[in-house]
Amino acid sequence: MALTGSLFFRQADGGAGVTGVDAAESATRTAATTTRHAGTIRFAHVNKTYRAASGPVDALRDIDLEIPAGGIFGIIGRSGAGKSSLLRTINGLETPSSGHVRVDGVDVAALDARALVALRRRIGMIFQHFNLLAAKTVRDNVALPLRVAGVPREQVTARVNHLLALVGLEGKADAYPGQLSGGQKQRVGIARALVHRPDILLCDEATSALDPETTQSILALLRDINAQLGITIVLITHEMRVIREICDTVLVLERGEVAETGPVWQVFGNPRHDATRALLAPLHARLPDDLAQRLRARPNRAEASPGGWHRVLEVRYTGGGDAPDLSRIAATLGEGVRLLHGNLDRIQGHAQGTLLLSVPDRAGIDPVDAISDLAHHVSLLGYVPEPFDFQSAVAHSR
Repeated sequence: MALTGSLFFRQADGGAGVTGVDAAESATRTAATTTRHAGTIRFAHVNKTYRAASGPVDALRDIDLEIPAGGIFGIIGRSGAGKSSLLRTINGLETPSSGHVRVDGVDVAALDARALVALRRRIGMIFQHFNLLAAKTVRDNVALPLRVAGVPREQVTARVNHLLALVGLEGKADAYPGQLSGGQKQRVGIARALVHRPDILLCDEATSALDPETTQSILALLRDINAQLGITIVLITHEMRVIREICDTVLVLERGEVAETGPVWQVFGNPRHDATRALLAPLHARLPDDLAQRLRARPNRAEASPGGWHRVLEVRYTGGGDAPDLSRIAATLGEGVRLLHGNLDRIQGHAQGTLLLSVPDRAGIDPVDAISDLAHHVSLLGYVPEPFDFQSAVAHSR
């Protein structure tokens, strides 16, 4: 979906009608961004401990990293990993027990009430369950933060109209939340989060309540907003598919600690932590059932096999280097090589995934060693007797 009216965010007010709160916010924004791009977030050895009846609970432990301005940064982890706690420290909804969270160099915890309000207007937030007022129209839901801030009526009207066009809801201004689909409700939430022209947009499980098709449309909208407006987007999710679809960089949290972080293609292609591998497992195709049933650790010469035995190789690509060269693999392995299954993807321009190959078991030839320089990892899964119904195996893997 192409965005329209993006210049509105920088020019619509024309420099007139600025309230005292707006002026304070503008001063805070200018002072905070004199030496770096707006939207930079820095976590400096952040810890967060909650007090419970059973004793202290460490939600965050020594989080130390920077989120650069203008990117899409994903935070993922299992339930209880500390995702929401970390996200909420950015806009001051949670205060670290120790350490510092700085937005454009400004320590969030050190701000007084007025300065914190100004900061929060620079940080939009969208939620899993939309948080819309059922008795208010779409227009009024989007306009509410502006009215609370005392923005003049004519400016409110102009801004809301542009925002509704931005998220594709021009014809729904007078509808009520109960008349909208889940995806439309989330678009209202996104429009409302953008009313103060934020530098940062926080997304708290923003697609978890949506069906897959609607999720894709919301992610496409967020991607377009990031590209055209340059807003830093920080999202938390438990779905690796969401991270793969939209994020530039990912942080994996495990029990409040950084398990690993890096470019999405790198973390997906070569996960180094057990938590990351567990989260990625649903995206990886399992061994086809028919193949798994016939796979043997070694050839069983007593088992009838008119066509002989074939080795089954797992050929894995982590995303670094060239794309898979199937012609070179086939030429190296020789006659009889077959592709049993392929699960390749391109993430941030890097090809990664797994191929399962069948190779005749020839004496004196080690196929793993033969193609080791044509992939990142090659391993022998086992042996299958010929003839084998490869078409059935592939069908079962889908």
